[in-house]
Amino acid sequence: MPTVNAIVESLLRLTRAWNLTILALAQYFAAYFLIGSHTLFDWRLLVLAVSTTLIAAAGYVINDYYDMKIDSINRPGRVVVGRLIHRRFAILLHAALSFAGIALGFLLSWWIVGINVFSVVLLWFYSNQLKRLPFIGNLAVSLLTGLSIAVINVLYHTPSLLVIIYAVFAFFMTLIREIIKDMEDLKGDNTYGCKTLPIVWGIRKTKAFLYLLTVLFALSVVFINYAYVKLQMIYFIMFLFVPLAWLLSRLARADTMRDFGWLSSFCKIILLLGILSMAIV
Repeated sequence: MPTVNAIVESLLRLTRAWNLTILALAQYFAAYFLIGSHTLFDWRLLVLAVSTTLIAAAGYVINDYYDMKIDSINRPGRVVVGRLIHRRFAILLHAALSFAGIALGFLLSWWIVGINVFSVVLLWFYSNQLKRLPFIGNLAVSLLTGLSIAVINVLYHTPSLLVIIYAVFAFFMTLIREIIKDMEDLKGDNTYGCKTLPIVWGIRKTKAFLYLLTVLFALSVVFINYAYVKLQMIYFIMFLFVPLAWLLSRLARADTMRDFGWLSSFCKIILLLGILSMAIV
């Protein structure tokens, strides 16, 4: 029988505690550095961050619930649901986290409630169906990641273009990472009938698509900045262009599951650099 420490560790792994911390940090940085320092001790920002992380945690739980068989091939040592956490408990945990996240939205505004409900529903559809389809699942997760930043504008009723730039940044970086993860998980996904881009197109064409997507990403951010915000280009060189160039150079040589796993982790580092750059811009 698992010990208490093992169960707690399993729950932290199941809900991706580190990812949730980065998510909350991103919202606080966006509010404090892009909206104003008065937001730091605003109870509404705290409620929003807790609400968002609860819904994200619920998404991770339901994703692992539906992916037990696939994960037993792709990453057998990290399977939690069905091994350390009972499947029924996982479903109840998902429902409780989702309900709590939506309920907290009522303390803020109907717009936040609507966004929370949309996020919960989309995460469920993603885990159950969308992630097994080419590109659509990647797009769904990326949309929600960008929305987690853009919602700061909704909370404070501000049309901050800097917030929009970072939301676009989060969207594209997550999209790139999700496609790379599909390349990493190709074996298990293919075994259970998923139709991700690497399975439908093959690794070579998927890489070519990522090159195009990365160029589109960089051009989109620079265009928004040039047209509306006008930050100095040095910020984009330091926090965007150099890391992306390194990512693409490694992607061109990647051909093993380990290579793609490293690239997926490096995408997280670029996301973290983007968050930290808010303190400078």
